[in-house]
Amino acid sequence: MSIPQELYPSQDDLPYEEELLRNPFSLKLWWRYLVARTDSPHTKRFTIYERALKALPGSYKLWYAFLRERLELVRPLPITHREYQKLNNTFERALVTMHKMPRIWIMYLLTLTEQKLVTKTRRTFDRALCSLPVTQHDRVWDPYLVFVSQRGVPIETSLRVYRRYLKYDPSHIEDFIEFLVNSGLWQEAAERLAGVLNDDKFYSIKGKTKHKLWLELCDLLVQHADVVSGLNVDAIIRGGIKKFTDEVGRLWTALADYYIRRELTEKARDVFEEGMTTVVTVRDFSVIFDAYAQFEETVLLVKMEEVSEDELDEGEGNGEEDEDDDDDEDDRLHVAKIERKLKRFWLSDDKEVELRMARVEYLLDRRPELANSVLLRQNPHNVEQWHRRVKLFEGNPTKQILTYTEAVRTVDPMKAVGKPHTLWVAFAKLYEDHKDVVNARVIFDKAVQVNYKTVDNLASVWCEWAEMELRHKNFKGALELMRRATAEPSVEVKRRVAADGNEPVQIKLHKSLRLWAFYVDLEESLGTLESTRAVYERILDLRIATPQIIINYAMLLEEHKYFEDAFKVYERGVKIFKYPHVKDIWVTYLSKFVKRYGKSKLERARELFEHAVEVTPAESVKPLYLQYAKLEEDYGLAKRAMKVYDQSTKAVPPHEKLSMYEIYIARAAEIFGVPRTREIYEQAIESGLPDKDVKTMCMKYAELEKSLGEIDRARGVFIYASQFADPRSDPDIWNKWNDFEVNHGNEDTFREMLRIKRSVSASYSQTHFILPEYLMQKDKQPNLDEAMDALKKAGVPEDEMAALEKQLLPDAGKTATKDSNRKVVGFVSAGVESQTEGGLKVAANHEDIELPEESDSEDDERVEIAQKDVPSAVFGGLVRKREEGDNNDGNGDDSAATKDTDDGARLGALERIKRQRRGAMV
Repeated sequence: MSIPQELYPSQDDLPYEEELLRNPFSLKLWWRYLVARTDSPHTKRFTIYERALKALPGSYKLWYAFLRERLELVRPLPITHREYQKLNNTFERALVTMHKMPRIWIMYLLTLTEQKLVTKTRRTFDRALCSLPVTQHDRVWDPYLVFVSQRGVPIETSLRVYRRYLKYDPSHIEDFIEFLVNSGLWQEAAERLAGVLNDDKFYSIKGKTKHKLWLELCDLLVQHADVVSGLNVDAIIRGGIKKFTDEVGRLWTALADYYIRRELTEKARDVFEEGMTTVVTVRDFSVIFDAYAQFEETVLLVKMEEVSEDELDEGEGNGEEDEDDDDDEDDRLHVAKIERKLKRFWLSDDKEVELRMARVEYLLDRRPELANSVLLRQNPHNVEQWHRRVKLFEGNPTKQILTYTEAVRTVDPMKAVGKPHTLWVAFAKLYEDHKDVVNARVIFDKAVQVNYKTVDNLASVWCEWAEMELRHKNFKGALELMRRATAEPSVEVKRRVAADGNEPVQIKLHKSLRLWAFYVDLEESLGTLESTRAVYERILDLRIATPQIIINYAMLLEEHKYFEDAFKVYERGVKIFKYPHVKDIWVTYLSKFVKRYGKSKLERARELFEHAVEVTPAESVKPLYLQYAKLEEDYGLAKRAMKVYDQSTKAVPPHEKLSMYEIYIARAAEIFGVPRTREIYEQAIESGLPDKDVKTMCMKYAELEKSLGEIDRARGVFIYASQFADPRSDPDIWNKWNDFEVNHGNEDTFREMLRIKRSVSASYSQTHFILPEYLMQKDKQPNLDEAMDALKKAGVPEDEMAALEKQLLPDAGKTATKDSNRKVVGFVSAGVESQTEGGLKVAANHEDIELPEESDSEDDERVEIAQKDVPSAVFGGLVRKREEGDNNDGNGDDSAATKDTDDGARLGALERIKRQRRGAMV
């Protein structure tokens, strides 16, 4: 066989060949030779590889590189190409020396897997496992399992491989189970899964819980019930129902589905019924009920289809008989129909469809009862659910009686949710509705012996029993029941109960207010006055009376003309109770006393009112004061009535002072005349009302003075009220003052109003620009001290000019009037306030503001618009004084003084302070 020319060494190969001749066992020389011939044809490179491997058969590096190049060569070729055979031979030669190298084995195994050589690949995997140490088997098993999971590999082969793998690593049994499920081997899959669940040491490498694995087993057993055998499916699922309570509904449905697939329909119905009567959650019940209803509907549809097919077959059979058709095909059809009929002959009943339909309807009708049973299994002490259960059986007294009997036996009053006594009452009412009063009394007699959780429950039973006796005209019996119920237990009974340590509610029943209230109503309706009074007195002795019982007792005595006894009851009531409970007693007592005696016992009535207002808190005293004042107006002296009103204005809380003063003023005006109300207005303004109420009172006071023609007094009130109103946020006072000056003032008074308005606005601007929001709220204006403190806390430095003036005028604070605490920051009085120095009155304003001749302000524009010719009579002597001042030449002392004053007024604050210092130094 001739060697191709290209395989011979070329001129460029001679240096490498010469070195290899000298040292043929040098891996470095062979590798350098291969690297230099990277671009040579693969046949030549393979020849070099073969020569190198002949010299160095144990070189892993050469074998690995040689095999990789061969793999790259065959990769684009089809698996039937002969190069694959050469590649396999090369691998086999390599494994003679490289059988301990797992990478060579894996390359070979993957190549064989791609070639679809099942037998050769399986044997090669086995050889690899035999050759490699066990610590490296995991590198072989992964591709081995991938190989046996491919299509075309026999199932038996795959099973044997997986079983061998589980001996090597049992923790991967989940992969085997998944393989069995995918392969349709349900029997072994179920057995393996059951074995996993029985192994307490098993740990899932896929993160599955035993709960999930158990559900998978249940699904497997149910869905393939006709294939899987050897396992007790019923016991397995029932064990899961007891263990996994969150999947109870699903598991009961699965168990029933298992029997359905096994064609055991009656057994499936039993399972559905058992499940519905044992689950304790509505969700599980809904799952089971829906599955049960669907099963019954499916069975019904199947039966209806069978009946329709039979009818069709009978019609066709009759036609065939008429035609006398003897074909073989018709005979076969006839035989098939006969076999089908014989197969189900024992179910071939004409009423079968109706029976199944009735079964479906019965199931649907039972749903409310079954759902109620589920709720009662959740909590058998739920009273409301027992009532609903009784209502479900409406129209069936026997069933209702049995339900009530079961309810009163089951419900524990100490654990009951709701009112357990209502079960006994409804039970007795059921007998009463059916005209069986004797048994109703028996039920009530048993009900009052039950140890309820609260006394009120037992009292309700006694009251219901008495009401039943009243409905049947047994009045004596009702009164006797109330006497029995309210009777105090004997000392011996109390001692016995104390020894037992468990005190029933029957011992406390005689102090039940509900029972006594019902008893006293019965006595008022059916008994005598003496018996009723005895019951009321007993209630008072037990100290369980309420204000309403006191009032009822007193009214009862009044109806029978025992007025003094009624007033004694009221006296006892006001001594027993405190506010706010005693309020109604006082109001009723006082009104009844005044109505009864009027003027005849005026001093006693006054003492009662004085005592009432003394013990009454400020929040509730207003009605009593009004009632007291009305008493004085009607039967006493007007002067004393005014005194009562005056006391009430000081006693009521601040938010009611305004309304009280309004009533006071209205009554004073009606009794003594309007001028008398001036003192009250002044008192109200100075009494410490909130600022918003002071403004309201000032406006009413100003309207009063204006109506009386006292213009100057009204103006003074407006000046005083102006300090409480910010012109920007509260323009009402300023608008009213403006209208007042337009109608009743002159130019000077109007300018004075504008000056005060600017001064107040400036003071509010200086005070509010950095104050907290709670101090800037309307009708909550801060005073000077609060404002300055707030500014200091905010970090604002004190005004240097204000500090300087405070040092130079240390006594300024001593000359303030009694209302100076109401001044807002920066307020300048318009000559209203004055201070006395040596008997002379000096204007309190030390900083007169010089008004310009023309002002662009909005107020001056209003003045120009409002200007018109005013009769001289309006100004009076002011015109003459102004004309005399204009004609004065300035030589007189008064003129000089006036000039100095005007010059001083034109000076700024700093210049005036300097002049005062120079005067002090002189």
